[in-house]
Amino acid sequence: MKKLEVDQQMLIEQRVANEAKTPVVAYLLWFFLGSFGGHRFYLGKKTSGIVMAVLTLVGILTTAILIGFLILIGVGVWVLIDAIMIPKVLAEHREELRKELEAEYGATDAPSEDDEIGLA
Repeated sequence: MKKLEVDQQMLIEQRVANEAKTPVVAYLLWFFLGSFGGHRFYLGKKTSGIVMAVLTLVGILTTAILIGFLILIGVGVWVLIDAIMIPKVLAEHREELRKELEAEYGATDAPSEDDEIGLA
């Protein structure tokens, strides 16, 4: 793998710190808009965010026939599980961002000339 210079690595880490999603925002969205999937939209999981929002709306609309309560309980469990999963999703997002930036700065999986002659 082609090694990045120290200044490039520092720049990548700075950009990751600046551009990564923050736990504070994720948890605020989870707390206030969790049942509508607000935190999922923020974390880039749009499809499951839409599913969560639709299930919540269907649950609210069908509470009169009691089915809605079961749906809302299911969404509630999903929201609680998401609270535990947010740090993992944030870490995955940071790692993905780091890899994209490394590719942008020229880190490749191809061996460098130093690697081929055993200097690395």
